[in-house]
Amino acid sequence: MENKSLQQGAIITFVAYLLWGIFPIYWKLLEHVPAGEVLAHRIVWSLVFMIFLVLVTGNWRHFMETVHILKKDRKKTIAIITASIVITINWFLFIFSVQHGHVLQASLGYYINPLISILLAVFVLKEKTTKGQVLSFILAGIGVLYLTLSYGVFPWISLLLALSFGFYGLIKKTVNLHAMYGLTIETLVIAPVALLYLIVIPSEGSFTFSPLFGADNLLLIGAGIVTAVPLLLFAAGAKRIPLAMVGFLQYIAPTIMFFLGVFLYNEAFTIHHMITFALIWLALIIYMASIYRDAPRGRKKGKRRHITV
Repeated sequence: MENKSLQQGAIITFVAYLLWGIFPIYWKLLEHVPAGEVLAHRIVWSLVFMIFLVLVTGNWRHFMETVHILKKDRKKTIAIITASIVITINWFLFIFSVQHGHVLQASLGYYINPLISILLAVFVLKEKTTKGQVLSFILAGIGVLYLTLSYGVFPWISLLLALSFGFYGLIKKTVNLHAMYGLTIETLVIAPVALLYLIVIPSEGSFTFSPLFGADNLLLIGAGIVTAVPLLLFAAGAKRIPLAMVGFLQYIAPTIMFFLGVFLYNEAFTIHHMITFALIWLALIIYMASIYRDAPRGRKKGKRRHITV
C-alpha cells in the first residue's frame, strides 16, 4: 500500500511540474494582451475558480474558520498579505518574460530558485547547511556573474523570479496553510486591486462581452484554472513522496522551459548562456547529491520533513 501511495504521489507531482513547464505556451497565446491585463484576469479568475472549488468540495465552513483564525493572528495576516503581493510579482514577471521572448531567463530563474531557498534558510531560518550546498550556491553565483560580465546583460528577470518565489515559499512555510485555502485567501487579498485595474485601465479589447466565449475570453478565464490545478496537484502529490524526490522532480519545469525557449521560440542561446547553464546544472547536481546523501541520516534519526506549498 505504501509503494502504491509513493507511485501515485510521484505521478501526480510529475504532472504538476509538467504543467508548470508548458505554461509558456499558454501565456504565449496571449502575448497580444498587455501583461498587466493578463495578470489581473489571472488573479480574478483564480479567485472565482478557487471559491467554486471550495464550495464544490464542501469545505466552505473549514475555509471560513481558517479566515477567522487568520484575522485574529496579526502576524499571520501580515504574512499572507505579503505572500499575496510577492506571488503577484512572480506571476507578472513570468507572464512578462514569456510575452517578451525571455523564456530562457524564466527557465534560469527556476533553476536558481532552490539555491535562493538555501540562502534564505541559512540567513532567515538559521538552518544549518552542508559544504555541498554552499558550493552549489557559489557555482550558481559565478554563473550569473559570468553571464552579466561577458554577455553584458544582467539577468534581472531570472533573479527576480527566483527571489520572489523563494520568499513566497519562505512565507508559506511560516504560515503553513492548506494549499486550497492558501491560494483562495491570497487571490482574495489581491483581487480588489486586480478588479480596479481592469475597470480603470483602458482595455485593449481582449475581453469582450459579445461574444462572451471568444478565444481570448476563454484563455483569460482559463488562466484561473491553469494557475490553480498544478498547485493543487503538487499539494496532493508532494505529501506522499520523500522531500528528495520532490527536489529532483522540480527541475522538470525549468528544463521544459529551457527547451521551449531554444527550440520552439528560437531565443538566442550563445556560448555565454551555455557556460552559465552548465555552471547552474553543476550546482544543482551537487545540491541534489547533498540532499540524497543527507536523507538516510534524517530517516535514521526518525525525523520527518514537512513539505509546505
